[in-house]
Amino acid sequence: MDRHVRSVSGSNTHRTSTDRRSFLKTSTAALAGSVLLARGVHAGGDERLRIGLVGCGGRGSGAAADALRADPHTVLTAMGDTFSDRLESSLNNLQKQFPADRLDVPPDRRFVGFDAYRHVIDSGVDVVLLCTPPHFRPQHLEYAVAAGKHVFAEKPVAVDAPGIARVLAATSLAKSKGLCLVSGLCYRYDLPKREIMARIHDGAVGEIVAIHTTYNTGTLWLHPRQPQWSEMEYQVRNWLYYTWLSGDHNVEQHVHSLDKAAWALRDASPVSATGLGGRQVRVQPEYGNIYDHHAVVYQFDHGVKVFSFCRQQAGCSIDVSDYVMGTLGTADLMRHEIVDRSGKRIWKYEGPTPNMYQQEHDELFAAIRSGNPINNGWYMANSSMIAIMGRMATYTGQTISWEEAVDSKEDLTPPAYEWGPAPTPTVAMPGITQFA
Repeated sequence: MDRHVRSVSGSNTHRTSTDRRSFLKTSTAALAGSVLLARGVHAGGDERLRIGLVGCGGRGSGAAADALRADPHTVLTAMGDTFSDRLESSLNNLQKQFPADRLDVPPDRRFVGFDAYRHVIDSGVDVVLLCTPPHFRPQHLEYAVAAGKHVFAEKPVAVDAPGIARVLAATSLAKSKGLCLVSGLCYRYDLPKREIMARIHDGAVGEIVAIHTTYNTGTLWLHPRQPQWSEMEYQVRNWLYYTWLSGDHNVEQHVHSLDKAAWALRDASPVSATGLGGRQVRVQPEYGNIYDHHAVVYQFDHGVKVFSFCRQQAGCSIDVSDYVMGTLGTADLMRHEIVDRSGKRIWKYEGPTPNMYQQEHDELFAAIRSGNPINNGWYMANSSMIAIMGRMATYTGQTISWEEAVDSKEDLTPPAYEWGPAPTPTVAMPGITQFA
């Protein structure tokens, strides 16, 4: 079989199978033409860009602050969250950081509930920040792009393969409309990472033979159950611990590491994934149904392997690192240095290091103003799908091919988005849980 296919980013790289091309056909069609953003209402530097925030947790509040700092003529005009206390806390925090003329969010533009995103998007905003739990990203992105809004979308962009398909369709539509779509995979906007990746792509480490990527951390927050909360409310407030909401931490957190690996490989998609994982320490019912550790080996074309590890366990060593190993040397992505095969440093980044979270928004709003849209949709979908594929492998104990992963019909959508009773998801058991 002919073993080549275009990558999600549109560059050429070696991969396998005709079926993997089908994952990209939406993006390929979109890349066939170039559409410039209309230089109309918001092309002038002295005009307001109205921002709507969907998802008012810590990351959403941070994104809103970054957006307001990115352009002096941005104004936050609408906010939405499933919970009123989160929205009000976010607004109060932003009011301490910015003058009143940058925050125009009266009570009638503060929306609460599962449909809050629709009201924010329909309120007359120009730019939408999508910062809810990942499960909701595909439907929110679809609605925002259909409404003609520029989007900042936090990572990851979906928790299952059907969600990824929706994101790819929205990405293509955004391209055709000349809309900006900037991803929260923030390392892509880190200047030291850009420089070391450029050197890797220019051959500084030779031909890549393997990548070792690790995201081992401690435990994260947990909101204790309250008597007045329904089961659905408990799960949404503690979304990290439910696969249907977060995708598991191999998807929600470790996607950053997998994105860097994919980036080094010019956004190739893997041939297959084999992994192991489980709940060893974080086993109490309040921690939902996600694992506390994953180890996945991704097989790429030409024998390249990505060795991927992540862990969320208290009292263990912390290690967030990425090594790109080639025939001439190794690149340490987090230390921004390259060594030759003898271990001698041959390059280290010495340039500026602006805040990468701020850089995302600086470039987003500059692109809107200039009329030259940014669209990160294909690589954010590819990297999210790689992370989902890894979870499929660890949950089932099976080797999963890329074709199987992207064609999966597993849809983690709950029976209904409403407060009250909700199914208690079961914990996956490798060798017993079936691939769907």
